[in-house]
Amino acid sequence: MTTKISMQATVPEPLCGNRLDQAAAVLFPEYSRGRLQSWIKEGSLRVNEKQWRAKDKINEGDLLTLEAELVSEEAHAAEPKELDIVYEDEDVIVLNKGANTVVHPAVGNRTGTLLNGLLHHCPSLAEIPRAGIVHRLDKDTTGLMVVAKNLQAHRILVKQLQRRNVEREYEAVVIGVMTAGGTVDLPLGRHPVQRQKRAVIENGKDSVTHYRVEERFRAHTHIRVKLETGRTHQIRVHMSHIRYPLVGDQMYGGRLQIPKACSGKLASELKAFRRQALHARRLGFEHPRTGEMCSWEAEMPEDMAHLLEVLRDDM
Repeated sequence: MTTKISMQATVPEPLCGNRLDQAAAVLFPEYSRGRLQSWIKEGSLRVNEKQWRAKDKINEGDLLTLEAELVSEEAHAAEPKELDIVYEDEDVIVLNKGANTVVHPAVGNRTGTLLNGLLHHCPSLAEIPRAGIVHRLDKDTTGLMVVAKNLQAHRILVKQLQRRNVEREYEAVVIGVMTAGGTVDLPLGRHPVQRQKRAVIENGKDSVTHYRVEERFRAHTHIRVKLETGRTHQIRVHMSHIRYPLVGDQMYGGRLQIPKACSGKLASELKAFRRQALHARRLGFEHPRTGEMCSWEAEMPEDMAHLLEVLRDDM
């Protein structure tokens, strides 16, 4: 199945002098750079009615015209999967993702993902880039996500994310006792050696994480976190960098730490908690059709709630 796309955009002054593919990525943010480069190469994305190369520099006032066909997500199978849908209308789906759920198919996880389940729940999502998924949560992070059900909603939500207008609040349990909240404003990129990881690096993408203390324990802290940016593993990397890694984080948490003289119950709980203690608690955005500000909250999952109970008992 294919969907015909017909869009236009005029190059604003700030993009003057940029490569065509770079400018197109800003002006048509709902599509990946690779997809746009393919459309440029085949002549589906033209400048002033002429075919240009991806590396050609554009000028203010140039008219970009996109006339293309979007091939559906046929490579990904629709599969029955239980979805915890918090809200749904003709434009968006807001769902509460569980732990141990991969969002998008990749090597080693071609089936059983959230995307497979979404295609079964709403087959028309096959016509939307990434089946409408505009942001992701890590496999073992729980909580709220939004999915766009049509191209217009997808475009608007992507722009809201780029402009940092989407409200995302998380709850986490970290190792160590924080004295106060704060902000981590450090760039993130791929780890220079372990490529599957992210790290704070000098030439990384700007990344801003705000956090505040909710509750302190003998050797741990329950925090609330707000994101300005949404980089891969952002909260996990930033918290680890300031030496407050998330409980259960197998990738960034280091060796298992059991507090001295803690109860046997707490020691057992920490040994058994094998995912990052991170939950996307609140999600808010402007509805793509009405412009109304909407927000939803998802209760903390049972495993994190139980972890906090055990930590309180150990005080």
